[in-house]
Amino acid sequence: MAADIAEQPDVYARMLDTVAGPVAAVAAEIARRRPRHIVFTARGTSDHAALYGAYLAEIRLGLPAGLASPSAVTVYGARPDLRDSLVIGVSQSGGSPDLREVVRVAREQGALTLAVTNAPDSPLAEAAELSLDIGAGHERAVAATKTYTAELLALLMLVEGVRAGAGALPADERAALDALPGLAAEALAGSAPEELAARYRFAGRLITTGRGYAYPTAREAALKLMETSYLPALAFSGADLLHGPLAMADPDVPVLAVVGGGPAGESMRDVLARLADRRADVVTIGSQSAGGVHHLATAPVDERYAPLLDILPLQRLALSLALARGENPDSPRGLKKVTATR
Repeated sequence: MAADIAEQPDVYARMLDTVAGPVAAVAAEIARRRPRHIVFTARGTSDHAALYGAYLAEIRLGLPAGLASPSAVTVYGARPDLRDSLVIGVSQSGGSPDLREVVRVAREQGALTLAVTNAPDSPLAEAAELSLDIGAGHERAVAATKTYTAELLALLMLVEGVRAGAGALPADERAALDALPGLAAEALAGSAPEELAARYRFAGRLITTGRGYAYPTAREAALKLMETSYLPALAFSGADLLHGPLAMADPDVPVLAVVGGGPAGESMRDVLARLADRRADVVTIGSQSAGGVHHLATAPVDERYAPLLDILPLQRLALSLALARGENPDSPRGLKKVTATR
């Protein structure tokens, strides 16, 4: 897991060099077909990447976007009318039967379908009309790290390519993305995650929160902590946290709050103030410390790019906390690399 995490700056650089072209070609075809709305289908970590993609689609493309419920197709036999839709299956392995079936049915029902995977010869890629290989390389650990961030970058380039119309990224966008590998290396430096792991070694539960583009990061961080440390971790949007779950927050329950720049980061200030009223033990993650007791810093970037940086110290925290609690993060109990759901 440590090796996979450390490779992410190189993965970003490699994707910008070799994956950007295929992404542009797919983006150009999507722009030509002009879908009316976008439906993502995914599971686990990839579901969080898909949620990020849905935010991008609605904010940057102005298209309604959402996440499919695979069981509607595989368990209940539903055949929704998906004409004029783009259906995107996101999966590191591309091996889950239910995701393949959703994409197959969507294509049968008239949707433009796309598979975004780290396995170009997978069943999911074969089922879709279009496919993208994120090119993250072999991932050693069961818990996904570099494949998650590679999915984020692929979806970011895809949406921005569709927005541009011709598929290729505008020069200013490409220049900003070219800075990501160096910024990712900075985000992975320092000892703060190990220090926090020592602090929270005996925590009984934990809360993660964020809004907008930061919400998928909060959800992914919670999943990584549960997968590797078996620590109950509940993820809430900042808005939902104030609707009842705030009552769980107290000095004994750590809160990981993802707070960046932009409107979503600003909207988190009220959440942090309410947490402070409850004397919660708050760690802020991102470019804004915003009054947190502890802070995992990442560089100030466009709000769309922040999820590619903010998750990195949280991955290191999950790794370090698992080791501090005497667990093996490379092989969590009960988990396999490919989870076959139907």
